[in-house]
Amino acid sequence: MSVPFYVSPEQIIKDKADYARKGIARGRSVIVMQYADGLLFVAENRSRALHKIAEIYDRIAFAAVGKYNEFENLRVAGIRLADLRGYSYDRRDVTGRSLANAYAQTLGTIFTETQKPYEVEIVVAEVGETPHDDQLYRLTFDGSVGDEHGFVAMGGSAEQITSALKERWVEGMSFETALRMSVELLGSAPALAAAAGNGAAAGEPARILTPAQLEVAVLDRDRPRRKFRRISGVRLAELLGVVDDSDEAGGAAD
Repeated sequence: MSVPFYVSPEQIIKDKADYARKGIARGRSVIVMQYADGLLFVAENRSRALHKIAEIYDRIAFAAVGKYNEFENLRVAGIRLADLRGYSYDRRDVTGRSLANAYAQTLGTIFTETQKPYEVEIVVAEVGETPHDDQLYRLTFDGSVGDEHGFVAMGGSAEQITSALKERWVEGMSFETALRMSVELLGSAPALAAAAGNGAAAGEPARILTPAQLEVAVLDRDRPRRKFRRISGVRLAELLGVVDDSDEAGGAAD
């Protein structure tokens, strides 16, 4: 009689975590940053249909990296939960904290009870009446949740981008400054990785990202009720000082 193959619970958890991290590291990075009048979301994303950034509710938005089908399931579930709670009780009862807690429970259950964990990392952001009231929650594949301040970077170059943001981000930045800095750091990600000794080609030049390569949105504190809006096309090109190479005629969409 053969002896059943045994794997310790610690090894199973470690293998799951390593698997999820590798999947997330293959994704292009996303930056979520606080600026004077709200929260800015910038992602390197060449797809016009598969969004990494989306509105969840009036003051709440969602950003993600990893496997699209998995974080899209989470996005849809968050919208349904927010709509149900807002309809059943009051729109003010829908908060970023409650959504982050719900996502943490879901991701934690998937990580511990299923064979394959979700290869995703997400941010739930809520814009407040003042910068002090803004909320940023970062959730990892195992359901861990962190209450962040000022900025969050996710994806393959998150560690290097975060280090650069710690040196350059200041409270009360203007929208234009925050946008240009975010795009610059996303374009410099390979060079930052090389400087950190992560295997990228040494001396690799920074890329100049254009509107066709970017997905940009904001939670604008000064907008009435629905705070989320996308920035694209000609308007984004003007802000970055580059030629508009996107196929969008408009400059911004709600």
